[in-house]
Amino acid sequence: MSIFGKIMSSIFGTSGTGSTPYAGASMTGAPGAAAPAPGTPAAAAAAKAAVDVAANLDALAKASKEKFDWRKSIVDLMKLLNLDSSLASRKELAKELGYTGDSNDSATMNVWLHKQVMTKLAENGGKVPDELK
Repeated sequence: MSIFGKIMSSIFGTSGTGSTPYAGASMTGAPGAAAPAPGTPAAAAAAKAAVDVAANLDALAKASKEKFDWRKSIVDLMKLLNLDSSLASRKELAKELGYTGDSNDSATMNVWLHKQVMTKLAENGGKVPDELK
């Protein structure tokens, strides 16, 4: 699975139970039905129905013992989702998402990545506050 796919699955939930694992948010679909693959129209339709990205991430952050500034930092977002946030992983994510800048300028790349991830989550049906896109 792609890194963005892992991010999306972690936020939107893919348990197949009809609900996401965070904040009591639910996705449409029959209980026991297989979850749609991230990035597909079916996933976008299910996500549009109910997945509030900010609420899910805020709930995860609140439950965490560590402080994560997921609203501003791609590294913190990835750590909050228990994903590899290493430079190599972020470079791979940048490649997946079509980054054309200098991947050795990690500060610029990280800002771009965060915005792009939020934009892509919204494009795939997530409810993302405008200030994060």
